[in-house]
Amino acid sequence: MKPARDPIAANMEAATPETFSRMGVWMLIAGILLIAASLRAPITAVGPLITAIRDDAGISNTLAGMLTAFPLLAFALLSPLAPQLARRLGMEYTLFISMLVLTAGIALRALPSVTALFMGTALLGMGIALSNVLLPGLIKSKFPHRLGIMTGMYSLSMNIWAAIASGVSVPIAYGLNLGWRGSLGIWGILTACALLVWMPQLRSRRRPAAERAGGRGGLWHSSLAWKVTLFMGLQSMNFYVTISWLPEILSQQGLSQTAAGWMVSLMQLVSLPATFLVPIVAGRFANQRGLVVTIAGFFIAGYIILLSELHSLMPIGVILIGIAGGSAFSLATMFFILRTKSGSQAAELSGMAQTVGYLLAAAGPAFFGFVYDATHHWTIPLLFLLVVGILLLIFGLGAAKEGVVETKG
Repeated sequence: MKPARDPIAANMEAATPETFSRMGVWMLIAGILLIAASLRAPITAVGPLITAIRDDAGISNTLAGMLTAFPLLAFALLSPLAPQLARRLGMEYTLFISMLVLTAGIALRALPSVTALFMGTALLGMGIALSNVLLPGLIKSKFPHRLGIMTGMYSLSMNIWAAIASGVSVPIAYGLNLGWRGSLGIWGILTACALLVWMPQLRSRRRPAAERAGGRGGLWHSSLAWKVTLFMGLQSMNFYVTISWLPEILSQQGLSQTAAGWMVSLMQLVSLPATFLVPIVAGRFANQRGLVVTIAGFFIAGYIILLSELHSLMPIGVILIGIAGGSAFSLATMFFILRTKSGSQAAELSGMAQTVGYLLAAAGPAFFGFVYDATHHWTIPLLFLLVVGILLLIFGLGAAKEGVVETKG
């Protein structure tokens, strides 16, 4: 009797002209998961250390806040360039370069200099931006019959390591006596591992002529592409506004700072199963409108509970927002894949959506704070998030409709 054939390896062989060994397939998967793990940890490690960084470096609160804003702005500015680099160099080689840049940025950020701190932060943002855009396209090219599970695995890896980095940054800094610079610099080990595991993929570097010849720039004139883009942008803004301001909202509604912190942890924890499962479910249906309605409904219900200020219902509201947030991110990523014809077009749509998405993500928390400063109450800002939830439903229903982006060559 012949041994059962690995279905993922079989799909890989069918998808590309190269002959992949089973070990080669699993090395590719390991490389994707390590790259994904590297895309959030260097950012989420900063938040718990921000007070120590500000005091030790002697910088203002505004400059300290830029340590988070810089990478988001880099994501927005560089996302359109990633598909162009991939067309010239190949996706595999461009991803390798992005990890080199990210590793260099992490190392530079850890040097004893304020200038190096900000230059390193900008550099790591550039590296992350390239990988952010290209990974969905790579998954579409390499795993055309396992889109859901691969997207779920990559999204889950990204979010798990983001949570780990946030949780261990302070213990690493003070428990291991490495200080905040050592705690930030240690994530270079993770990116270095990603580089090493990814190196075998450079041998299969290729630039498919048929994909390179697609309608470059045509996505910006596509109604469907804009619906996907706005879904991505609105869910990004929702996430960064919530993660930035939820502890303050809950504290002002009477919860202790400790309880508010645990609520944020609960929100991130419950998002993880949804992050993994939603792409698998989405990949089984021609349209994803049921998922969009559920996600938007959870967001809206969660924010209504926050508006109610009923402490007994706060955990339910936070859980609903967490599930919706993890689901929305994964579904947005799946839209890049499901609404395009090829890996290169998926990268193009990813670049477009993330350009707009991270501009909204960078502006959202500041605008939210501005509205609070103007009104001195959280009611208007939370009503603003309810409106965002409704817009997410409207654009999501358009993005979820069966079909692919059509562009003119």
